[in-house]
Order: sequence, then structure tokens, then C-alpha cells
Amino acid sequence: MPRRSGRSRTRLALLAVVSLLLTSCAGAGAIGSGGRTLVIAIVSNPQMEDAVALKGEFEKENPGITLKFVQLPENQARAKITASTATQGGEFDVAMISNYETPQWAANGWLENLQPYIDKTPGYDANDFIPSIRDSLSHQGSMYAVPFYGESSFLTYRKDLFQQAGLTMPEHPTWQQVADFAAKLDNPVTGVSGICLRGKPGWGESLAPFSTVANTFGARYFDENWNAQITSPEFKAAANFYVNLVREHGEVGASSAGFSECGTHYAQGQAAMWYDATVMAGTNEDPAESKVVGKNGYVAAPVERTAEAGWLYTWSLAMPKVAKDKDAAWRFMSWMTSKRFVKQVGTTFGWNRVPPGVRRSTYEIPEYQRAAAAYAKPTLDGIDKAQQSNTMVNPVPYPGIQFVGIPEFQDLGTRISQQLSAAIAGRITVDEALEQSQEYAESVGESYRETR
Repeated sequence: MPRRSGRSRTRLALLAVVSLLLTSCAGAGAIGSGGRTLVIAIVSNPQMEDAVALKGEFEKENPGITLKFVQLPENQARAKITASTATQGGEFDVAMISNYETPQWAANGWLENLQPYIDKTPGYDANDFIPSIRDSLSHQGSMYAVPFYGESSFLTYRKDLFQQAGLTMPEHPTWQQVADFAAKLDNPVTGVSGICLRGKPGWGESLAPFSTVANTFGARYFDENWNAQITSPEFKAAANFYVNLVREHGEVGASSAGFSECGTHYAQGQAAMWYDATVMAGTNEDPAESKVVGKNGYVAAPVERTAEAGWLYTWSLAMPKVAKDKDAAWRFMSWMTSKRFVKQVGTTFGWNRVPPGVRRSTYEIPEYQRAAAAYAKPTLDGIDKAQQSNTMVNPVPYPGIQFVGIPEFQDLGTRISQQLSAAIAGRITVDEALEQSQEYAESVGESYRETR
């Protein structure tokens, strides 16, 4: 019997396993009491919740279409959406995915080509999208997902705490400077940690910020010949730095803290610094959500051996190929990613709540310019500079900055993050975590060497 390639084995395993996850979802395109019901799977982040709150506006303008949102935490949403899309299950009319999935799923034929819909929609203006964001959601010149918000990563810090301690944050800090600041500002008596860093398992959770640290330390997941590099000196240095920093000066319960947990921790005044997605700024400066409004500075992602270190990411809306009512689905997608929606959010919830990092026109709105004065430029600079050539020391055979752009990374990245999380929790050593991760990575690398 001929031996299957690594990619074929991965795809078959995915299709066999993910079907077990497809429970408890109503079918897409169902007929409701008012007509058509669109089922939309989204991640339960604050900006997405604003879209849910505004659904009545869409339904009022589109009588006969009812929106049903399936909101899930990030890790669960990824698993559910991947399972449904990979098996062409048809559970969702619209699904929230990222620039990690979009090019791969478009190549697999799992997604509807949105370019014809974009081109025939007056005023939608896809040329208004920031080019790097638009390109990251394209396959063979056509967009297969439309961006809801875009982000890089940066460091926020409490200007008042720095001033009280006589410290000055540089515009382009190094990770060693950040570690030194964290040590000086960590205050168990007041309950303020020196820094907040994700430790929650998940390739899109803790592994996102950690990967940028690994990159700037000169590490990489695979060399150009797909040899796993998890136990390389550079990777070990990055892992030890990250784990030690969060263990010594990070938040309580760091091994289970993701973006949402760190966001709450920082907004409640319980951390002096937080390194994460640029989209954090909207929550930090929202009086309804934050106790530190106006007290924050924002600077570039910390570096070690590279000029830049920020990631590039966008949560976007895609239409599964098997969606039953594609015209209605596009009507919703174009509404949620339009210029008009940006203004609806700003006037309804406040301009700090506007989805950032996607449309250039957003940054020309006077109200948004005033609200986002502290973080608009660092956000755009981070997105603009988020390229492998700026953020990595050595060449790699895969696309992506904070992820490895191959299908296997959903599993591989999650496994590695679980090992690092266990090291943060003190259950295993960093060396043990990396040795186990190396084994996982070697099997993936071998499958790619077989198909070269």
C-alpha cells in the first residue's frame, strides 16, 4: 500500500476527528418566524459583542432576515468553526476566521470567493482596507474574507506608575528593559503585577505573544529544510525568558490567563504593563470598562535582535462554500465590515469601541482621531511594519509571524502552548516542555520533507 504524504494524513485525520465536534448547532439558513435566519459564528471578544448588540439595526433595514449569533471563547470558536468548515457541515452561514485560516481554506475550496460580491456592492470600497490586511485575506488576487478588525501587537504601560517610580519607557523598548521595569514595578502589597502576559494554552492564545518573543530572540519553529528547532539555543533562551518573566512578575494564575483575562486584569489597575494585541487599547480607554482611562502609554512591541517584533492579525468574516443563502449572508457581512458600521459603533458605544486597524478612512474621522490619539499611530505603525523581514532573524519556510501558516499548526501550536503553560504553572521545567514540543514538531517537519 502506498504511503500517504504528511499533508494527506493530516487532512484525513482532521476530517475524521472534527466531525465528532459538530453537535448543538442549529443548521444554517434556517427558516424562522420572520423568514430567513442567518447563523453566524463569532469569537466573544468585546468588539464582536458590540456587533451583536447592533443586530437590531441590521434586521430593521433588512426585514425578513433574522441574525442568530453563536458566540464562543476563542479556542472553542476555532475548533467549532474549523470542524464545520472542514467537513462542509453547513452549520454556519457566516464564520469568523483570521488571516491564518483564510488563504489555506480558500485553496482547499472551503470558502466562497467574495470578490464578485465586493465588486458589485456600491460604496463598499475594498480599496479603503489597509493593504497588508487586505492582502492577508486574499488568495490568487481575490478576497475570501473581509476584515472586521485588524491588529499588530504593542506594549501598554501605566504612565502614572512609571512616573511615581522615576522610570521612563522608551518608544522602542527591549525585552530586557521590560523585564527590568517589571521587577521594579511588581508590587504584591498593592496587588499590581509588573506585567501581564498570556499563559493560557492555545495556538492563538499564549503562543501568539510568545512567538513574537521567540522571533526577536532569533528562534524559529522550523529551519528552511523543515527541521524542527524547538530545542535550539535561541528557542530555549526565548522560552526561559518568557516563562521566568511571567512566573516572577506576571499576573496571578498566569497559566490560565488569555487575552480576555489579561484585559480585565490590566483595565482594573492590577498590572503596570501589558504586552498584547493593539486592539486592547479600545478597552483600556473605555470608561465603562476600565479604571485606567487616560493613564496609559503605548509603545512598539519589545525587541531583542530584530528591528520590530509585532504580529499581523485580523478577525474577519468568511462565507462557507455550502452557505445556503449567500446573498443574505453577504448583505450581513458587508454591513458589519462597512464604513457605516464604524460610525454606528462610534456614535452608539463611543469612539474607543470602533473596530480598529482595518479601514484607512476610520483614522480620518475627527471623533476617532481625538479618542484614539494615544494609540492610533502605534497601531498603524505596528501593522505596517509587521513583516517577516522586520521581525525574524533567520529565514523560514512558512508564512506567518505569530503563527506557522500550515494546517498542522492548529494542533502543533496548541500542543506546544500546553507545554509552555505547564512550565509557567511550575508542573514541568522549560527544558522538559521544549523536549516534548520538539517531538511534536519533528513529526510535522518530517511530513513536509517527504512532500518536497
